[in-house]
Amino acid sequence: MNQEGIMRSSVEDRVAVLEMVYKYAQGIDTRDWALYRSIFTDEIEVDFSSYNGQPGSRLKADDWVERLHPLFSGLAATQHIMTNPIVTFDEKGATCRIYMQAEHFLDAYDGHTSYSIGGYYTDRLVFQDNRWLIASVTLTVLWRRGDPEIMVKALEKGAPVGTKRK
Repeated sequence: MNQEGIMRSSVEDRVAVLEMVYKYAQGIDTRDWALYRSIFTDEIEVDFSSYNGQPGSRLKADDWVERLHPLFSGLAATQHIMTNPIVTFDEKGATCRIYMQAEHFLDAYDGHTSYSIGGYYTDRLVFQDNRWLIASVTLTVLWRRGDPEIMVKALEKGAPVGTKRK
């Protein structure tokens, strides 16, 4: 919805929504934390319960981005591939459901230290400050492949010096 309260759904809006969703993957995979932070509203809802079993939560986007630093800095490489987006608009904003496959590598040159997940993201976006921003992210995992323990090892490896992770 735009500043005047009129529902938005133009081709330009659809492209802008998709660009924000694709920047999610680009920011994570390139470790461009400023880019990654720029796609979110100041507070976001995050639900990765199908991945980690923990209930979704509402938190500051800055805290969410900071939470990812140790994990992703402990991985040698990642690649999030997103495809088949479906964007819908309503009076509150936009929803984008997009299929994803995420590859995580503890060692970029050893295929035995990898972990992959596949599924889809359901993102809610709002039109704010003359642009589309992600207000909530829900991950639904449909399959897993590889060694999930590399995520624990990556978190430990990427933890700040003097910090012990659970």
